[in-house]
Amino acid sequence: MIVGTAGHIDHGKTSLVRALTGVDTDRLKEEKARGISIELGYAYTPLANGDVLGFVDVPGHERFVHTMAAGASGIDFALVAIAADDGPMPQTREHLAILDLLGVAEGAVALTKIDRVDAARRETAEAKIRALLAATPFADAPWFAVNALDADDAGVTALRAHLHATAERKQARNDAGLFRLAVDRVFTLAGHGTIATGTVHAGRVRVGETVSILPSGLAARVRGIHAQGRAADTGRAGQRCAINLAGIDKSELARGAWLADPRLFAPTLRVDARVRLLAPLKDGAPVHVHLGTTHAVAHFVPLGRSSRAQLVFDAPVCAVPGDRFILRDAQAANTIGGGVVLDPFAPSRRRQTSERHAALDALEHLVAGGGVAPLLEQARYGLAIDALVRLCGLAPENIALPPATRVVATPDGDLALTADAGRRLGERAVAALAAFHDMAPEEPGADLARLRRIVAPTAAPALWRALIDALVGAGSIARSGPWLHLPQHRVTLSDEESALATALLPLVAAGRFDPPWVRDLAATLATHEEGVRRTLRKLERHGRVHQVVRDLFYDSDRVSELAALAAQLAREHGEVEAAAFRDMIGLGRKRAIQILEFFDRVGYTRRVRDAHRLRGDSVWPPVS
Repeated sequence: MIVGTAGHIDHGKTSLVRALTGVDTDRLKEEKARGISIELGYAYTPLANGDVLGFVDVPGHERFVHTMAAGASGIDFALVAIAADDGPMPQTREHLAILDLLGVAEGAVALTKIDRVDAARRETAEAKIRALLAATPFADAPWFAVNALDADDAGVTALRAHLHATAERKQARNDAGLFRLAVDRVFTLAGHGTIATGTVHAGRVRVGETVSILPSGLAARVRGIHAQGRAADTGRAGQRCAINLAGIDKSELARGAWLADPRLFAPTLRVDARVRLLAPLKDGAPVHVHLGTTHAVAHFVPLGRSSRAQLVFDAPVCAVPGDRFILRDAQAANTIGGGVVLDPFAPSRRRQTSERHAALDALEHLVAGGGVAPLLEQARYGLAIDALVRLCGLAPENIALPPATRVVATPDGDLALTADAGRRLGERAVAALAAFHDMAPEEPGADLARLRRIVAPTAAPALWRALIDALVGAGSIARSGPWLHLPQHRVTLSDEESALATALLPLVAAGRFDPPWVRDLAATLATHEEGVRRTLRKLERHGRVHQVVRDLFYDSDRVSELAALAAQLAREHGEVEAAAFRDMIGLGRKRAIQILEFFDRVGYTRRVRDAHRLRGDSVWPPVS
């Protein structure tokens, strides 16, 4: 368990921690000279069961509230210190508000400096404190009247016993998630190098593993770990850890960074959140945001009349759904609210539509522990597994996908698509083909790319291909060469078109790898271009020719030869480059690229950067 202090300046927080643990958390020369805490202080004390109780001592001065917010992130238990000779003071109230906004609901109240007041003054202070606490999560928290300067003080002894008993019965945090630690201090140690300390918010890390440093994206190896003040091989959720890092300089790391599993974070500039404001805030107002140990500046954008808002940051930050944050005003003088992160990768447009709020509803469901089913239902074209990992904070194998969810492999990573979403997308594809046939009954059908542009223009090409393959396999759609059509759709040639086909096919075949264009065929046969174009498209439906680009048709046997040449290059070099293919077929670069793009379009190859790779078993024509 990690205990965090809270309270006004000079209300005895540091003295109380020293009395409870024997550790003076004021380590800086200036702190000792001025008698106040400026930086976060840390102390540890062993428990009877062998565990360790950790303390984070925070500054109480109003100038250091940002430091207090950093220290309060990740604590389990609040120790609220209020001096009997002062009673509640401004930072008492602000610290209590911060604890409430961060969701810290368990704690104890220490009435300090009781040796400085008489009974009447103490009674007055207690009445004010109870009135203040009545509207907070600490209304029923246990009280301890203490004199931290008396080594034998009964109140200190009772408070220590209470903290130890609470820590021993408190269950350890679930560490099933991906590792992340919020860095609150960085220093170097002779013979060891760079040390980063902080609270582990999730997961666990082991000596020898590589962690990412976010948002910079640098990487470092874990050379050693101290967990709760003791050397350890592993650090886990709920512990304060000092991580000895190899491969990183102290100057490349600072408070506000995260040490994390490389799969977890992606830096972002826009975060959608559920917010609770303590004071009115205008649209676009600048705010100081305290997220984990990060202190960043953002602009506040309300999302309609809901309690949701978008934070638009000046510099990249990292977050996962469920993270809590504090908002302070533009001058960083007052705490004005806080909230919970819903979407760390919020859009810049269409952010107040009904569809967007439905997506945020699904994320609210996820944050509440309800799982990813509503989130996937909102994803018409599937959701990347990598995105689910970042939203859930879990490894892919630990994400509970709804039954019958399909995982589709794509060049950019796996996609998860629910059965219902796949069914709806398939129904739209079939309906789109029916409409296409009604509009152009003489056309053989639509190719894969054209149908995708009609039905699902933003769907991942690999997902779309897998969906069409499934529809073809189920008999809902038929494939003839590059064309997709309904099974009952037929294209027939009239007597006039049959005669024209008899004249056209030898001319196309004679052209080998450089056949005549439609206009040249029409000129040779002294007929209309449209008639030639319509007849060749019908012949394509019957598999006699293939249209590589508009008005350029190849004989089917010549395309088979080109496919074989592409396969030969792929076997020899692992991929097909346009220059090598150009040299092999003896045509210009432009035509070589057109042919390779045709092979991509019909599913024989796929584009990978500036080259093309064969798909599947590399047969021609491609099969489902």
